[in-house]
Amino acid sequence: MDLKATRYEITDGIAVVTLARPKRRNAWTGRMHTEYRWILREADRDPAVRVIVVTGDPDGQAFCAGADLQALEGHSAKGGYDPGTPEDIAEPGYGVDPAFDASFAYHFGVGKPIIAAINGAAAGVGLVLAAFADLRFCVPGAKFTAAHGRFNFPAEFGLSWVLPRIVGLTHANDILLSSRVFTAEEAMAMGFLNRIAPVERLMDEVMAYARQFATIAPGSARETKRQIYRDLHRDAASSVRAAEALLEQMAREPDYKEGVKAWMEKRAPAWVG
Repeated sequence: MDLKATRYEITDGIAVVTLARPKRRNAWTGRMHTEYRWILREADRDPAVRVIVVTGDPDGQAFCAGADLQALEGHSAKGGYDPGTPEDIAEPGYGVDPAFDASFAYHFGVGKPIIAAINGAAAGVGLVLAAFADLRFCVPGAKFTAAHGRFNFPAEFGLSWVLPRIVGLTHANDILLSSRVFTAEEAMAMGFLNRIAPVERLMDEVMAYARQFATIAPGSARETKRQIYRDLHRDAASSVRAAEALLEQMAREPDYKEGVKAWMEKRAPAWVG
């Protein structure tokens, strides 16, 4: 795919996806969504990729400023909402679990950890993108807002499902019912963020954190991630039974033997995936 609204590069097993519309503060469009989903599908299929990092072009001075206002004007003129995506859009993470087969929920089906490196404002769909990542690192003072209340929209793309599960009902109600702006420091106190890092250190800290996934068996990372999000939909006993079945299955795989051998020999494991 010809990437016009994003950039994609792989370094040391880390796939970095950059939202790259700096003149529009990395605002989201149908084209960007189409490219983003294609990149996630490619990264998920690539055995060389161990972890995915999503960030905004720093020249845009935002992580993602939400839906492009020109697109919103177009929707208003047409009298309805148009996602601006093709019918054959890539479906990363689809087919793992029916609960993940929808826009942005597909993040949960992607078999690699996804880290949001939030280097500026995250509004509307930018907040959605951050919320559906597995981990969130952010610069000080970054501003967040759901924004939908200003446009007579509902809470977008499952924010009403995911935010209460990250920050609890009290904070989620504050964020979603008011559509107010809140800061990185507030987001950290709510439990939305994993870490705040200085602007000049953000990507260094994210990449250093991401490199630790090289020591984790890729099958373990994949199945653990899926357990986490599936278990949000099921009871404790079902979770235990599923974990026991996975344990029996994965103990027969080559990476289990390699993990034990590497531990005993005090060396780095050579995973086969």
